[in-house]
Amino acid sequence: MAEAGILHEDDRVELIGGEIVEMNPIGGRHAKCVTELTRVLISLVGDDVRVSPQNPVKLDDHEEPQPDVAVLRTGERYQAGALPTPEDVLLLIEVSDTSLAYDREVKLPLYASSGIAEVWLVDLKGGIIERYSEPSEEGYRLVRRAGRGETLESAVLPALIVPVNIALG
Repeated sequence: MAEAGILHEDDRVELIGGEIVEMNPIGGRHAKCVTELTRVLISLVGDDVRVSPQNPVKLDDHEEPQPDVAVLRTGERYQAGALPTPEDVLLLIEVSDTSLAYDREVKLPLYASSGIAEVWLVDLKGGIIERYSEPSEEGYRLVRRAGRGETLESAVLPALIVPVNIALG
């Protein structure tokens, strides 16, 4: 659509349910959280994965959300420059400052039904990170919450242990 002039390359939109959905603007706390998480993730994950901040993931022909951070396998699709699909995703992170209800009610079920193994939802206002794992068509079976002063370990990447304070600032 950018090529057709309908959208511009820098428009903050994502494809949800076959519809173009405008994303909320990024505020200072949100930007800092994404920057810090990206920095920490890069330092903790191995060379065989990539940390991709604020880029789309193609779940299917009608769903192309843009999570705040994605941790991806570096398979053939990545090497070819194609958008990642659920098979490429190890972890998605959504940072919620003003979008918590939308992320919980729309994006989490979408990620679960697409088979995304693990999603972290950073609730900046609530001061917690929620880790969702074991996806099914009905949603995620396991949820773990961690607050300030705690660490959160990935269910998929055992070397990934993040102090919650780093993300929350």
